[in-house]
Amino acid sequence: MSRRSLISEALASTPAEPIAVTEEAPRSEPRPTFTSKRLDAFGEAARMVKKPSIRLKPSECSIWPGNARDYAMLTQDRVSSLIDSLQAENGNRIPVVVRRTPKADLPYELVIGTRRHWAVSWLNANHYPDIELVAIIEDIDDEAAFRLADIENREREDISDLERGLNYKAAVDTYYDGVQSKMAERVKLSKSSLARYIGLTEIPQSIVSAFNSPMDLQVRHGDKLLPLVRTPASLAKMEEAAAHIANEQSFRQSGDEEPISGAEVVARLLKATTAPRRGRAQKALIEVAGTQIGQVDRDQGRGLTLTLTPTDLSTDQILEALRPLIEKAKILRKTGR
Repeated sequence: MSRRSLISEALASTPAEPIAVTEEAPRSEPRPTFTSKRLDAFGEAARMVKKPSIRLKPSECSIWPGNARDYAMLTQDRVSSLIDSLQAENGNRIPVVVRRTPKADLPYELVIGTRRHWAVSWLNANHYPDIELVAIIEDIDDEAAFRLADIENREREDISDLERGLNYKAAVDTYYDGVQSKMAERVKLSKSSLARYIGLTEIPQSIVSAFNSPMDLQVRHGDKLLPLVRTPASLAKMEEAAAHIANEQSFRQSGDEEPISGAEVVARLLKATTAPRRGRAQKALIEVAGTQIGQVDRDQGRGLTLTLTPTDLSTDQILEALRPLIEKAKILRKTGR
């Protein structure tokens, strides 16, 4: 299904109001850039529902919690390019989507456009108080708002797979009775893709903390980590390794060094759950009073293999020489070393 059809379906619960909107003059050449494509797409959506845009202050909007993006995680560095663009153009050319909230403290709730809202808020607080937020008002329920936001977010590369997974998990429980297949059909996403995104939410924060950024934890990594996360013994080993990796990430950050990549973090976590490969048996000489009487091959998986050579020592003397080796082997086996 095309993106326009998805948007149309998301907004189908509310009849379009017959309000005219001024269309832009036709362009002589297509715009090949990502920003221009998004501008065209949102322009099409605005014309389709025949809603004019309005201008408002970010302070007039609360943030709808059903969007995938974590507003609290946004920073100046994370949206610096958007801030520069809004400053240059004196506002957002691509409108955000809001809905009215007559019973709330603020008149509007932001459904789509979290980064634009944050960036304009930042500009208002940093010497650009006159820049306003261009918005389209829609009268839609939460489920339709979720689907509309999801359409936009699928084009975003700066939303982590984990953020999507958390958003999808909440939506399944809230709007689709906990049935993933029902949601997958509704949002036109394959059941396997949806399950993989939601699977990321099973990875505990103790493991996520090993990644330099949540952006580094991707769905393909979850495919490798999840089977081990679901095994208590493997999880404990990964959590121990993750703590060391997180400390190293902090050390590198303080020294302006390159962080450990997501792929390398996953490799280290997987290695932590793998038993060390057994090499050739370790040979140890058996001696009594400086006389060699044989050797012992120590193998933690198969116990001890003894090789004794003929000697004039008594049986009791030989057994006494072997006793500490046998006892040590028992201790090692019990502790799992």
